[in-house]
This record gives sequence, structure tokens and C-alpha cells, in this order.
Amino acid sequence: MTESEIARPLRSVAAVTARMLVAGSPFEMEVAAVGGVPTRVWRHAPDTLRTVLEGSRGGAGTALVYGDERWTHAEYFARAAALAHRLAGDYGVAKGDRVAIAMRNYPEWVVAFFAAASLGAIVVPLNSWWTGGELEFGLSDSGAKVLVADAERIERLAGALPRLGVAVVAVRVDGPLPAGVRHWAEALEGAPNGPELPPADLAPDDPVAIFYTSGTTGVPKGAVGSHRNLASNIVAGSFSRYRSLMRLGLELDEVTAFLDALPPAVVLCVLPLFHATGAQTVMLPTLYNGGTLVLMYRWDVDAALRHIEAEKVSAITAVPAMITQMLASPRLAEHDLSSLLVLGSGGAPAAPALVQRARGSLHDLMLGQGYGLTECSATATINGGSDYLLRPESAGLPVATVDVKVVDPAGTELAPGEVGEVWIRGPGVVQGYWGRPDATAETFTEGWLRTGDLGRLDEEGFLYVVDRAKDMIIRAGENVYCAEVEAAVHEHPAVAEVAVVGVPHDVLGEEVAAVVRAIPGRPLDEAALRAHLDGRLAAFKIPAHIRITEEELPRNAAGKLLKKRVRERHGWAG
Repeated sequence: MTESEIARPLRSVAAVTARMLVAGSPFEMEVAAVGGVPTRVWRHAPDTLRTVLEGSRGGAGTALVYGDERWTHAEYFARAAALAHRLAGDYGVAKGDRVAIAMRNYPEWVVAFFAAASLGAIVVPLNSWWTGGELEFGLSDSGAKVLVADAERIERLAGALPRLGVAVVAVRVDGPLPAGVRHWAEALEGAPNGPELPPADLAPDDPVAIFYTSGTTGVPKGAVGSHRNLASNIVAGSFSRYRSLMRLGLELDEVTAFLDALPPAVVLCVLPLFHATGAQTVMLPTLYNGGTLVLMYRWDVDAALRHIEAEKVSAITAVPAMITQMLASPRLAEHDLSSLLVLGSGGAPAAPALVQRARGSLHDLMLGQGYGLTECSATATINGGSDYLLRPESAGLPVATVDVKVVDPAGTELAPGEVGEVWIRGPGVVQGYWGRPDATAETFTEGWLRTGDLGRLDEEGFLYVVDRAKDMIIRAGENVYCAEVEAAVHEHPAVAEVAVVGVPHDVLGEEVAAVVRAIPGRPLDEAALRAHLDGRLAAFKIPAHIRITEEELPRNAAGKLLKKRVRERHGWAG
């Protein structure tokens, strides 16, 4: 039998879904009015993030690892409860108040997030890559009452703190603190450290977080997520794992028995927690399910390989560029990675060639990728297991509570196979943008999120994202989808990463251009790349301009390519 025949799912999507959604199943659904719109929701999802936190009370297993530090679930809960009491008592934080977090992926980030959320406050994760002016914007725009920040962020904000009037708790600061700033240890010292959180009256649709959009163009907008929005991810990830295994012929109880026999997950968190993917699809499910979150100071491929071996990491979700770096590392074979069971990509589109690279470099494990936006709480569709092996170019199937449709410019739904804008509806779609009613009205309509992505659906409901609407190149009247060209370039074994952009042309309107970074030690030139693309792409799609570079391509903290900066760097801004 061929690999495709071995991997081919035995059951249809409809048959598996029917088996999973029966009464009493962990994936049972019900209909709730969310923002006035009847919406399918998970019946057994945690109702609030306070419930997620309370699940760690008394847990003896390791919750957080950072360097040599190890915090059990009980210790992490106790610290969060202590901080919650301090925030409510000394700082007067009440339901609806904003508490900002600006720091690297330290354990204190996780504690601060859950402490504030448990009170009914709205957590504001700020991008730790931001400059002082950008951090000041986030604090001012959100109206934060308290800021929990590390030394580097406090230093960037030093000149702005007096005029912002925000109370500051400092994390991992050795030197003197600015006037009025309180050290983390002092904030927790003497705070009630018992088994109870301060009282709070919370509901699933209360706002709990403002995650700022990546801001690849324009000023970042704060997406306001509710407890229900964020908690839906916890069940969505589990639903996807079950669906992948049941597609191969297993029954619901067999999958449950198999997964229950595995030890709690040990997850390497390589993505920033201020990003929706890091916080919502990595942190929340890991801690709620009693797993271990291994935190990194910053992304470093050698450090990641060491962590996988030392901590016996079982799962990683990373942006594709990180996975590519791991697979291309000359030290990959020096580490015991046998504990790794799941390798997923998210936060940015993955080239289909990544599947074959992973299968050629690692032992058998479950590969997958997900698609979503900050505005739908990170998860809308998931492609995993055998489905991903057969359709590596697909973003996957919607989870059961999510509807996906593809529409034309007038909003009319298109037939399978036709390309249009992707719209999403479900319990993860956020409540809108903080303080931006006009932007909210432009992006959200009757429960639907207009993603700005171009895509198509096949007959089985698998989604294929072909480009951002604003990135599509129109060459002499022909549409060129950057993602398609990038996928073909990625198939060359020497390519580490690529950015395809349109550049102005007096006659054609636009031409296709590509900036390619080669894997170190692998020779690559323009002629070889053009020969590789010949036959893979129509002639008009083959880049007219190719630049080979040794520099990493510009990306934001979420791992998304900054194509405006690519154009500027290479003189194509036009």
C-alpha cells in the first residue's frame, strides 16, 4: 500500500461529526444568544477563565517551567489568588477595569493574566516588541488601571509613566525602581494566600481580554474577547484531535481511552503569550487539562531542541518559520526528540512542503495546522493527522461550532471551488474593537467576521486560504495569489523562507517579485529557482524579480511577514 492509502481517512466528515456530537459527549453543543445572535456553543466548555484557574487548585503536577524554576499547579494557583487579592484590595481593581501585561514569557505573565481575569477585569496583553511610544499607546487606548511589566518594558515607559497615571507592578527587576512602582515580591507579600479567590460575579459573555491586532498596517486595534470566546479554544482543540483519530475508524470511547492513557501534555511555548495563538491555543488548554507549560525567554532553535529533550516535551505549536529552522538545524540529530507527539503550526500560513520536510527529518508524529485570527479568538479551522498529510495545502475543517463561508464582494455566498472573502461565525468571534465602533461595523456583521482573507472551500468543507485580499497581485488582469507562489518556492529544498509581493509596472500594472532566504549551507541562485518553478507555476506567476538574501525576512512578533517592509527594503515600495 502507498503512504496515501495508509493515511487515507476511512470515515467521512459527516459520519464522524455525527458520532461526536451525541448527547453526553464532551463535544455536545447547545444554542446560546451571543451578542443577540443565536450561536452554537460547547455545552461543556468552562464558563469563565476563573473556572480554568480554579482547576489548578491543589494540583501536584508541574504547571510552569522556566529555566530551573518549576511551579506546580497548586503553587501557580496560590500566586494567582494572592495577586488577585492584592489587585482587588490595594489597587481597587473591579469588574471591567483593565489590567495590562507587558513582559517576556515569564511565569508571572501567566499568573497576572489569570489573577486579573478571575476578578472580572479585562486583561490587556501588550506586545513586548513595541517601542515605548507604542506601549504608551496601548496603555492609553485601553485605559489600563494597573500595569504588570518587566524591567525592559518599564525602562521603555519610564518617561511616560508619570503622565499615564497607571499603577505599576515590576517583575524581575534587580535595580532601583521608578517612583511609585511596586516590586512583584512586595505586591504578593502579605496578600491572602489561601485556597479562595476574591468573590466575583462573572458570566460567559463578560469581556475578559483586549488582544491588539498585529498592526502590520495602520494602528493596532484592540479585539475585545469574552470568557466564552477564549474558553471555546479549549474544547475546539480537543474536538480536532478526536475527529482526526475517529476519521481513521476509532470510536469515541476508544479515543478517550487512548488519550486518557497518555501522561499530561508537556507543551513548549515558543510563541509570545501576548499573541492570541500563544495565550489561547497553547496556554489555556495546557493548563486547563493539567499539563505543563515550558516557557522560553525568547525563540532560539538550539534552546528549543534542548528543552524538548530535557523536559520530554510532547507538543509544540509554532509559526512555520520556527519549524523550518528546527528541521534545518545541523544539531537536530544530536537531540533525543522521541517524546514529541504533536507538531503544529499556527499564527501564519504554512507552506505544504513543510509536511514532507517534517516527515523526512523527524519520527512519526501528529502534524497539523490551524487557521484563525485574533478577531475569532485564534481558532476557526484545524487540519491535523491524516487529513493534513493528504491536504497539506488546506487550512482544514471548521470545528463543529464554527461556520465558514466564502463570499463575493456583494456578500453573496459562493459555490465550492470559487475564490472569495472568507467569513467566519462562531463562539470565538469577538465582541468588536475597543473604542472603535466604525471599525467594528466594517468587520463584524450579524455575528459574521469578515476576515479580509481570500479562500475557497472544497466539496467536503475543507478551507484553502489563498491570500490576503490586500496582498493579491493583479498582473495584466490575471490574479496571482502570493500564497500559491510562496508554496511552490518552498518546495525547493534549499529555501528557508520566502516573501512574494507585487511591484508596480507601467504596462502590466504589477509584476511578481520574491525575496528568498536560503537555508545556510545550501546553494541557491535565481537560475536554479526559476528552473524549479518552471512547470510548477504558469509562466505569468513565476516571479519576474528574485532576490536571494542571507537576512531573515522581517516579521512581527506573531511570526507574520511584514510585506510592506519587504518592499521598502528592496526598493519596491512604489
